[in-house]
Amino acid sequence: MTDIEQRVLSGELYDPNDPAILALQTLAIQTMYEYNQTRAGDEHRATLLKQMLAACGKDCYIEAPFHANWGGRHVHFGDQIYANFNLTMVDDGEIFVGSQTMIGPNVTLATAGHPVLPELRAKGYQYNLPIHIGQNCWLGANVTVLPGVTISDNTVVGAGSVVTKDLPANVVAVGSPCRVLRAIGPNDRRVYRPGRVIPPELLATLEQPNY
Repeated sequence: MTDIEQRVLSGELYDPNDPAILALQTLAIQTMYEYNQTRAGDEHRATLLKQMLAACGKDCYIEAPFHANWGGRHVHFGDQIYANFNLTMVDDGEIFVGSQTMIGPNVTLATAGHPVLPELRAKGYQYNLPIHIGQNCWLGANVTVLPGVTISDNTVVGAGSVVTKDLPANVVAVGSPCRVLRAIGPNDRRVYRPGRVIPPELLATLEQPNY
């Protein structure tokens, strides 16, 4: 990691218009533009994804178009992650996504913040805080996750939610600001939606719950 990136990822105020930062950022986004020009089913897409991201496990897929301030350079993916169309990652700070997480369309993960003080903000200063998404989470369509937030394992975030604070594991959370609606529990092993029972033969193939 360069000294420039250490400054960007430090959580301290900095000027994002520093020419050295802009030069590195411009270089970082080139592969993202190439990725967005590929066609569905193009095997080269998997290669480009691994080149774009800081870390990318096996069987990950992002539907194009994909948008990221640093082209995914500060994004860390586990295994078997799927992200739908128009994923926006404001990856000025680091973003960590755990294995088997699903991300709906038009989701925004924003690590960048700006001072509330108008005079300081007018000078363009910003800071970045990391986002952590656990394993086997599901972020519904149009979810926004703000800087510094951690969403723990197995948690479901309802469509349109704005996540401003950490969420615990094994819950369903919704709203703006996002709040815990309920825990994931035994009834979720019986029905997959109201009035629809999970087939017993399908349940028999599942591991025992860790909640």
